Amino acid sequence: MISSSDLLLLASIGAIQLLAVISPGPSFLITARTAVAQSRNEGFKVALGLGAGTVIWSSAALLGLNAVFHAVPLLFIAMKVAGALFLVWIAYQIFAHAAVPLQLQNETDTRGNSFLKGFMTQIANPKVAVFFGSIFLAMLPAQVPLWMILSLIFIVSFNEVWWYTVVALFFGSGPVRNFYLWAKVWIDRVTGLFLGGLGLRLLWSARDGL
Repeated sequence: MISSSDLLLLASIGAIQLLAVISPGPSFLITARTAVAQSRNEGFKVALGLGAGTVIWSSAALLGLNAVFHAVPLLFIAMKVAGALFLVWIAYQIFAHAAVPLQLQNETDTRGNSFLKGFMTQIANPKVAVFFGSIFLAMLPAQVPLWMILSLIFIVSFNEVWWYTVVALFFGSGPVRNFYLWAKVWIDRVTGLFLGGLGLRLLWSARDGL
């Protein structure tokens, strides 16, 4: 039976991952550049490709970790600490580079299959896999039921698709694009502080399993 605590856990992981998605990175840049250089429709195809890549990484993280922890339960605590430390490191990187401006115009080839472009961008980014592993390690129990695995894969993939669809739609508008680029520094700072605080809290709570 699904409890309210299970639903709260799903919502929490979804909210944390969405905050990380909103913070600009390679996926944001490829979507925005495609929308600006080609069309909103092509940007939407990139968003779908990013979502498909997220299905692969999140499935690998969840199913792989679940299998490992069934085989070696003691590994769960060690990996939980490592995941929390990685979240702190990611938070520092985001906060430290908050003032670095985004460059939307470069020599990136805008031709080709936009869906495949988004998919390969996500697959080629190992930080996505490590981030998922860290979040799942830090927040999930050692034994994760199948319904929760499927729900998490859907949630994190849907977050990628809907957010980058919004990016593709609105980056065709100059004023909206300029406002977002101006707000990037505050988005990154808030994201960095939030993820850093979460990592420290999870690191502290990992003592209970020692």
